[in-house]
Amino acid sequence: MDIAKTPALERIARVLAGQRLSANAGGVEPSAAPDVDAAWSDYCDDALAVLKTLREPDEIMAAAGDPAVWERMIAAALGNGFTASIVRPFEPPEPGTDPLHEGP
Repeated sequence: MDIAKTPALERIARVLAGQRLSANAGGVEPSAAPDVDAAWSDYCDDALAVLKTLREPDEIMAAAGDPAVWERMIAAALGNGFTASIVRPFEPPEPGTDPLHEGP
């Protein structure tokens, strides 16, 4: 199984940005990759809403696997500290909220 290197929230935000910016998806840019790189963090609130919607599996999803595992995976994606409030470019995280930095 392939494992993504980027958090689910970022991947969803990038898809949403690409959908709105790329001409291939109804946007206006013929090559939207640089614009998506610059704008994906603007879509984190929408991506967070998508993840929250997926907290409970539907009947088909539950029948395909273990619903408890699904719920834990989505909970992990929601609770990994990577939220819209700390992914905005060039804004430092609030003190004590950056999981990659301990101490002064």
